[in-house]
Amino acid sequence: MTASPYVLSLRHISKRFGALIANDDISLDLKAGEVLALLGENGAGKSTLMSILFGHYVADAGEIEVFGQPLPRGNPKAALAAGIGMVHQHFTLADNLSVLDNVLLGSEPLWLPFSRRSAARQKLLDVANRFGLPVTPDARVGTLTVGERQRVEILKALYRGARILILDEPTAVLTPNESEALFDTLGQMVAQGLSIIFISHKLAEVLRVSTRVAVLRSGKLVAQAAAADVTQAQLALWMVGHGVNAPQKKPSTHVSSEVCVIADVSTDTKNRERLQQVSLTLRGGEIVAIAGVSGNGQTALAELLCGTQRATSGSVQLLGKPLPPSPEQLVAIGVARIPEDRHAIGVIGDLPVWENALSERLRSATFSKWLWVRRRTARAHANRIVERFDVRGGGALVPTRSLSGGNMQKLILGRALLAPDGMPAARLIIAHQPSWGLDISAVAFVQQQLIAARDAGAAVLVISDDLDEVMVLGDRIAVMHSGRLTDARPSSDWTRESIGLAMAGAKP
Repeated sequence: MTASPYVLSLRHISKRFGALIANDDISLDLKAGEVLALLGENGAGKSTLMSILFGHYVADAGEIEVFGQPLPRGNPKAALAAGIGMVHQHFTLADNLSVLDNVLLGSEPLWLPFSRRSAARQKLLDVANRFGLPVTPDARVGTLTVGERQRVEILKALYRGARILILDEPTAVLTPNESEALFDTLGQMVAQGLSIIFISHKLAEVLRVSTRVAVLRSGKLVAQAAAADVTQAQLALWMVGHGVNAPQKKPSTHVSSEVCVIADVSTDTKNRERLQQVSLTLRGGEIVAIAGVSGNGQTALAELLCGTQRATSGSVQLLGKPLPPSPEQLVAIGVARIPEDRHAIGVIGDLPVWENALSERLRSATFSKWLWVRRRTARAHANRIVERFDVRGGGALVPTRSLSGGNMQKLILGRALLAPDGMPAARLIIAHQPSWGLDISAVAFVQQQLIAARDAGAAVLVISDDLDEVMVLGDRIAVMHSGRLTDARPSSDWTRESIGLAMAGAKP
């Protein structure tokens, strides 16, 4: 009998969650030395399919073969033993441990009388050398750059013998130079026979690194093709079922007075995320976009303007007055936020959509009286958000955790931008990673809403790792590195290359 040419075969995989069909009779193959790009909108079924492959979910129907052998259902340990490794978009590393300790975590039996560190160190160095991933085993992970941390995550999988590697949004937090280095590494991996499943919403890089593309839509496999035979427009059409128009932003022509002035502000130097003598002016009718690699002070800046972190020196003026110290006061006078982490900070997953829709204004007279919530008013406002911002997933009464990432982000966007009756529209919008991990259609929608808010007179601060987003949205652009901020200059003064260099610490 002829051996199968495939290292991985998924056959007729189906998975249902209640009335939702997440995967509908999907069959997919992967060859040795192949990069297969897996594409689809948020909620298309990519995460469910990968969770079934990795053993976190059990399929309702179908089977999986790895290197010609059946893969046991719902068994992550069996998936690892079969040679499947996964690098998640959000790293799972312990900052206080060394590179070697992070790689060894979970790879040795607990009953070993001692850790075989010397042999493990040599094995790690051998793997790093083989795949062109230089690493210092004793370096503390907390001191590494984002690109170096990703390298450690990949080495963790390779150290455990991964021959099939799943990369989930691998360039989401990388500088352009780090992305180029990753692409070089992927080339070395496939040249040595590894097979890669590459999940990304960045269509240009998908076409650059992949051998073949597979597209999911509404739980079904709708298209497969060689990467060389398709265009970005064709991929977008397959993903959403219709053409996607990129956001249209004309230069701002109605820049008004100063809404927020940050003057020489520093925050607690004991925190890893800190600001060092940052100055910035935000005006109505303008978008200021801040680029930078995550971890360089962007979170501290967002928290400062949202009232959850204090300045240790310098001053912040909002609408001509000192910045109120209370987040509740800030919301009341028209400060809106789109937080960086929609799951951990943006919503409470177990609460229904309608409660999350008014969570930041619950104590206002519009939605409560004494200790009682005006449920009818609250749900009516939530329904307006669901309708206007196209939040799909079951309406205002369903648990928020049941929404896809894109629809959860639309809910947060609607909460920030659609003021309830009798309350002021947003004067200052802090949008931190507003399109993180979203599909092409959701990205276009979110960006267009921010442009519309600018055109309505709001001052908009966009903080993003995505250079495309920074270039599309920013009327003025600044770059943050090691807690310091460059001058915010007109977007025409910047190129992708100059932004990338500034993100790496070079003076613009």
